[in-house]
Amino acid sequence: MSLSDQIRQIKNRIAYLRDSVSVSPEEIAAYLSISTEAYNEYESGDSDIPISMIYGIAHALGVDATEIMTGEAPRMSSYSVTRKNKGIKVERYKGYDFEALAYNFIDRDKEPMLVTIEPSDERPELVTHSGQEFNYVLEGKVGVIIGAKTIELDVGDSIYFNPMIPHGQIAIGGKVRFLTIIDK
Repeated sequence: MSLSDQIRQIKNRIAYLRDSVSVSPEEIAAYLSISTEAYNEYESGDSDIPISMIYGIAHALGVDATEIMTGEAPRMSSYSVTRKNKGIKVERYKGYDFEALAYNFIDRDKEPMLVTIEPSDERPELVTHSGQEFNYVLEGKVGVIIGAKTIELDVGDSIYFNPMIPHGQIAIGGKVRFLTIIDK
């Protein structure tokens, strides 16, 4: 599925869910602390929706983010196994892929994802979200930008940080893969 198809499906699910629970765009924008105009750009598909916004919108609508990303609700409550390369793929930025690893577990309070980043000459858009975040490098060298500082991490290195500080990750010298766990 192409990125544009995925964005279209996500925006359609958000609009449908928002209408279903009778929540206005203004209410969701206020909940997310963004302008109504910015929210409307996400819902219309005029702006790409950062993964952190998908989680915020899901929370505002009272659904699991899995429902927005896949159209299906999580089903498992005792355990959930995700086989190699079988997580939900979410490509939010060119060269920046997420694979949700616990998407089928009901009421999870952590979001583990495998992240793959291709090298790019462009600095990533920095994002913020609630909770806490942990990154563990599996392959390559990652630059973790937190505010004005960039911290370089090699295979086996990890970082735990406050994601309310604008942050992002970059590939240094080649493709990188890391595990991220976000406490929602």
